[in-house]
Amino acid sequence: MPATDEKGPGRPPIDLAALRERLETTSGPEYWRSLDALAETPEFEDFLHAEFPRQAAALPEAGSGVARREFLKLLGASLAFAGVSACTRQPTEKIVPAVEAPEEAPGRALFFATALPSAGYGAGLLVESHEGRPTKVEGNPQHPASLGATDLFGQASILTLYDPDRSQVIRNVNEVSSWDGFSSEIRAIVETAKERGGRGLRFLLGTVTSPTVAARLDEIRREFPQARIHFWQPENRDRAHAGAEMALGRRVDSVFHPSRASVVVSLDDDFLGTGPEHVRHIREWTARRRPTGADYDAPRLYVAESTHTISGAAADERLALRADRVGAVARAIAHHVGLAVEAPALPEADARWAEAAAHDLRRNSGRGAVVVGEGQPPEVHALAWAINERMANVGATIEAVEPASIHDVGQADSIAELVRDMRAGRVDTLFLLGGNPVYDAPSDLDFASALSKVPHAVHVGLYQDETARLSRWHVPGAHYLEAWGDV
Repeated sequence: MPATDEKGPGRPPIDLAALRERLETTSGPEYWRSLDALAETPEFEDFLHAEFPRQAAALPEAGSGVARREFLKLLGASLAFAGVSACTRQPTEKIVPAVEAPEEAPGRALFFATALPSAGYGAGLLVESHEGRPTKVEGNPQHPASLGATDLFGQASILTLYDPDRSQVIRNVNEVSSWDGFSSEIRAIVETAKERGGRGLRFLLGTVTSPTVAARLDEIRREFPQARIHFWQPENRDRAHAGAEMALGRRVDSVFHPSRASVVVSLDDDFLGTGPEHVRHIREWTARRRPTGADYDAPRLYVAESTHTISGAAADERLALRADRVGAVARAIAHHVGLAVEAPALPEADARWAEAAAHDLRRNSGRGAVVVGEGQPPEVHALAWAINERMANVGATIEAVEPASIHDVGQADSIAELVRDMRAGRVDTLFLLGGNPVYDAPSDLDFASALSKVPHAVHVGLYQDETARLSRWHVPGAHYLEAWGDV
């Protein structure tokens, strides 16, 4: 029975019985997008004519032996075969499953532990990555220097990884060069240095605490006996080490434990805001200040500083004074705790502050600490060691440990020696591995003019900074999130 027209008047109905009979006699797969295509209705023929007007003009009429629909199918197939025949045959490749599936999967985050180098020391981090790209950093709760927290420098370090201003190419005299050109010249320089035993070969690095880097430097010393290695970083512990040597007879690093202290006296030391351990200091100090019960005894913080800092903002008693007056306040505290130090003449406010701080230190013997900023002279650091020894704080709130840095010479003396040798023409090749001494070396050294006397200066760094622009070669450095190392 013919089907009724469901799409409006004037259209002839589709003969479903004829379609069934046709389908029963059909063999092999055939596809239609609608009943109109199967029945080859006039409306469908008009649609084909509108879709392919140029080809439809040459289509045979119905009943001439080849239907329009079949012709269009053949036309499409011929075009496809023509395209395939124009392609170059690719070699046969077998697809096999991986023995070990890769960890990265789209949309799934992976986490790995690392350390952010900060003034030569490491801050423990956990890094989140997607498809092999780091996207977020947080503190590593199992790392003693972070205890699960991080600071603005750790958070911002991931932005440096994707900074479009980072160096992308090797440069020779500020012109884009190639790795082949660089390696060929360096190979010739190394061969010449070997013949000379390393005479004229120098290296300049920042604070180094990495055992791996230390081992490589030892290899350089063995390979080039006359080569010299220098160290410079603006934020260094030269004064602190010199003060420890004055007080204890040896160079040591001090490790401060705020969680064990009931009173802290900070002499121009922002221990809550700067330094490689300030994240741990913040975590321990805030935990120590949190009330624990009815018998809770809140710790007190005395801060004498020349500029407003985070530690000063958290202080119970803050004294604002010039940096050159901190030493006099330290001597007053030493006098009040019983050391054989002459009491200096101080303004009334400074004297009251020093007396109150010394009084609290005496009341909390073994539970206090005096900490000093890196910028203070060695004499103030030595006084702090003496006060802490007198109050039995050393070994309790303050620990003396062997320096983590591999060098035993002051960095200020090291870079001064390098500048003298450069001016005297004793440096033929200088490798500047990180840092920007043209910008941050002591101004009286005039590092830039000395560098101009070095024939072969090679700078490795993340940016084409002042030192890179004055060097013969500049090589882009690797970010800590895209390189392997230890610290």
